[in-house]
Amino acid sequence: MKEIVVISGKGGTGKTSITAALASLAKDACVVVDCDVDAADMHLLLQPDFDHKEDFYSGVLAHIDPETCRNCGRCAKVCRFDAIVLENGRYVVDELSCEGCGYCEKVCRLNAISMNERLAGAWFTSQTKYGSDMVHAKLGIGAENSGKLVAKVKKEGKAIALAKNKSLMIVDGSPGIGCPVVSSLSGANFALLVTEPTLSGLHDLKRVYEVVKKFRIKAGCIINKADLNPEVCAQIEAFLREESILHVKSIPYNKAFTQAMVEAKTITEYSDEPLKKLLEESFETIKNTLGV
Repeated sequence: MKEIVVISGKGGTGKTSITAALASLAKDACVVVDCDVDAADMHLLLQPDFDHKEDFYSGVLAHIDPETCRNCGRCAKVCRFDAIVLENGRYVVDELSCEGCGYCEKVCRLNAISMNERLAGAWFTSQTKYGSDMVHAKLGIGAENSGKLVAKVKKEGKAIALAKNKSLMIVDGSPGIGCPVVSSLSGANFALLVTEPTLSGLHDLKRVYEVVKKFRIKAGCIINKADLNPEVCAQIEAFLREESILHVKSIPYNKAFTQAMVEAKTITEYSDEPLKKLLEESFETIKNTLGV
């Protein structure tokens, strides 16, 4: 089983649209994993059935027992996050502000404060409209530790892929270079970088590739909207040659990307030639590189 992780460095390059297109071409031969848990949207294109759901707990959250608390205010005084507030004459915890440091629990002389596991989101296993298995998740509002949720989603996806003897696992990573991206890349066989010919696109491509190099993973790049800025596109191509990154394909700007999203379809489902052919060729190039 080979694992392809699609990342972009920045948002808006067409990463998720291209990932969903690859998943549609692979059909039920792959397991799809959406690791962009902070802003999950792959389900809009692949339309999974949300067959199984499990809550995800990570970190801790302070809780004040109103029966034991005597409203001395000691906890509120030491809280550096202003997470303990007075409401209707009682001290309560503002869940969005609480960082789970536990200082309030330490100073409470009545043991009225406990640190409980925080519900940080949920993860799902589903079947997509293409018949493939999909593992995806949703991080709760204001919740942290998205890297841990990414690791959980990838672990479940890999278990399904191995159990069902799938040849591919296609992962939609998060934009940026932070913890969720690092967690997405862990254990991957190929990193597909999706960029655009803008200065910010080139800058963030270089940044995210520095992360990829730390993992010693084979990398390829799709330049989306390649005809919008030929000068920057040439700079990106030069960077790819310099770093020996496989130039998978240059895709010209096409309104079909946006229109397909509006209609909740993948590019391959919405568009005919030549855009569909470009994506099919891209997928074949990647599979040949991995020997799948």
